[in-house]
Amino acid sequence: MAEWQQYLDENQPRFLDELLEFLSIPSVSSLSLHTPDVQRAAEWVAARMISAGIENARVMPTKGHPVVYGDWLHAPGKPTIMVYGHFDVQPVDPLNLWTSPPFEPVVKDRRVYARGASDDKGNMLVPILAVEALLKTAGELPLNLKFLFEGEEEIGSPSLPPVLEEHRQLLGSDLVISADTGQFAENRPALIVAFRGVCGLQIDVVGPRADLHSGVYGGAVTNPIHALAHILDSMHDADGRITVDGFYDQVIPLTDGDREQIAAVPFDEATYKERLGIDEVFGEAGYTTNERAWARPTLEINGVWGGFQNEGMKTVLPSEAHAKITCRIVADQEPAKVLEAISRHVGRNAPPGVKVTTTPFEGSSPPYLIPVDHPGNKIAHTVLEEMYGEAPFYMRVGGTLPITSLFLSILGVYSVAFGFALDDENFHSPDEFFRLASFEKGQRGYAMLLERLGEQGI
Repeated sequence: MAEWQQYLDENQPRFLDELLEFLSIPSVSSLSLHTPDVQRAAEWVAARMISAGIENARVMPTKGHPVVYGDWLHAPGKPTIMVYGHFDVQPVDPLNLWTSPPFEPVVKDRRVYARGASDDKGNMLVPILAVEALLKTAGELPLNLKFLFEGEEEIGSPSLPPVLEEHRQLLGSDLVISADTGQFAENRPALIVAFRGVCGLQIDVVGPRADLHSGVYGGAVTNPIHALAHILDSMHDADGRITVDGFYDQVIPLTDGDREQIAAVPFDEATYKERLGIDEVFGEAGYTTNERAWARPTLEINGVWGGFQNEGMKTVLPSEAHAKITCRIVADQEPAKVLEAISRHVGRNAPPGVKVTTTPFEGSSPPYLIPVDHPGNKIAHTVLEEMYGEAPFYMRVGGTLPITSLFLSILGVYSVAFGFALDDENFHSPDEFFRLASFEKGQRGYAMLLERLGEQGI
């Protein structure tokens, strides 16, 4: 048994106590009431890094919530790796659906229940503990290591781009390892190689200067809701394909290898439909459900409103109508170009008699894709296969993780997903929990990964 493994085994009771202390800090980044708590969580993380032997650990202010940095840079000739995670958490509403108070951690059946247990406090503490074990037993690390933990991931990391721009040299590295991710199942690992990006806009349709009597003016004046319905309907064909000119121009097609990797991930369509309460799946023709959800771009109508909304009938021809649209985009689509194409389409399909405008939303994020055969993925693959006795699936995620595209666009480095959350752990929901088995397995995994990266390089 490696010395670091023995150290980890002997210190699990202390590590669990520290996790419970960390989870008791209500670091909800979206609520101003908890701004001091996010700061307190940052200070807790910096202090914990110092006690682990990590150097230069400090809280760095931003225009919003702080980030925490630390490093250990005494391995000349070895790669420099940066570990990423976040210490902010989601709000806890609805509070009445929690079995126990969300910031009073409870351990039950080898699970820790608390807000942030899985996403991401349990996962982000893991690499700190692994580094402590390596430093306390070997006195050194097998490579150069940097840490960047943030307090705004749950609100889209708005303060992080200027931090990355300002501290390019400080944060420069050969690879990022993200602790903000998970595995396929308790007994089967996964490597996430892609996240879709996101962008969106609002469509505003304005007709007459005020609502009109539908009996007096109906049939003689363009109804803005009818106009909006026509515009929205024009964006897809009957087979689910997006009909906006230029929408697919930058999309990297799926290769046969990509499709084989996606198909290798177990998927039961009947269970999927039952869980969602639907009779049929639907999407772009020629693609499987997982291909549509993970690796193809979308254009979704998120909300529509206009006219009379209350109980009963009101014979009105409304003066305006509105819709919100978001798109999940894939490599190599650029948010600005996608939104430009949609705006042109809206203009071309607007009926006469109304004024139509589009307004992009703030907070667009590019998609992210790491080559499956990237050296970092290959080494992580080897470690996960050794840990689980099974090769990891290569998966994609339909959602967006903005930090990955930021690291690539600003620092020029890819991110390898190496976390141990599982999909059933209720992150963002009541009764969030993290398995102690994953907490312990993750510590071992990070120690192994850092050793292999030091041995093999990037």
